[in-house]
Amino acid sequence: MNHSLINLNKIQQEIYLKISETKNTIKIPKIIAVSKTFSIDKILPIINSGHIDFGENKVQEAVNKWETIKNNQNQINLHMIGKLQKNKAKFAVKLFDYIHSLDNIKLAEAIANEEIKQNKKMKIFIQINIGNENQKNGIIIDELNSFYDFCVNNLKLNIIGFMCIPPSDKDSSYYFNEMKIITNTFKMKELSMGMSGDYLKALTYGSTFLRIGSKIFGERN
Repeated sequence: MNHSLINLNKIQQEIYLKISETKNTIKIPKIIAVSKTFSIDKILPIINSGHIDFGENKVQEAVNKWETIKNNQNQINLHMIGKLQKNKAKFAVKLFDYIHSLDNIKLAEAIANEEIKQNKKMKIFIQINIGNENQKNGIIIDELNSFYDFCVNNLKLNIIGFMCIPPSDKDSSYYFNEMKIITNTFKMKELSMGMSGDYLKALTYGSTFLRIGSKIFGERN
């Protein structure tokens, strides 16, 4: 069996075990296999196994890699998980199914315009700057209410949940708990958090999409 496929199966087993250990009912999260920088031959065994959720963080790389496959296999869900520039919104809306990184009004407007032009509705997460870090993208909590309201009511975007990348030098539990509270306050169904280093922890705080790359495919060059 393929190395990446073994890793993916192991992660799935860990998740099921973690869910069975927790007393409260947790929705089984979707694993986004983050395939950025990996060539399609490394990804094909996972596609062929029936896995359908994949993540990329650069639009041009994703177009080169996925356009043909997506045309032939429309069951695949492609997730834009990296910083999205508004001038790439046209290509992102065409290729991707989910955008996890909506983080400003100009981008929101660009996506809304492209949805109308392409007659396609995206599933969108607002990225929250949960650690209030200057170097990170995302909406700060004080501005979340007005930003969410503008996206939903003015632009008619399909906001399905929130996404975060917690500070790397602190315990993520505090930030995951904050995200859980925000998600419940807004009555959101989806929550995108947890990566290769902390996905089991994110799971216990209600994450419904885990963005796992190196733990599946190995370290990037």
